[in-house]
Amino acid sequence: MTLSPLLLTILVCPTCRVRPAVDEDAGELLCSACGLAYPVRDGVPVMVAAEARRVGP
Repeated sequence: MTLSPLLLTILVCPTCRVRPAVDEDAGELLCSACGLAYPVRDGVPVMVAAEARRVGP
């Protein structure tokens, strides 16, 4: 999974507006503030809360 560095500077979590971290192994963008993981499909981040999965407890 390779995302543009420019794209990563403008993406924010749609739920809490925090910049997500990249999890290359899982192919996701992780928001540490609200605990959501957003999938990246075919190189395109799916930044839709309904598509995210909850991470952690």
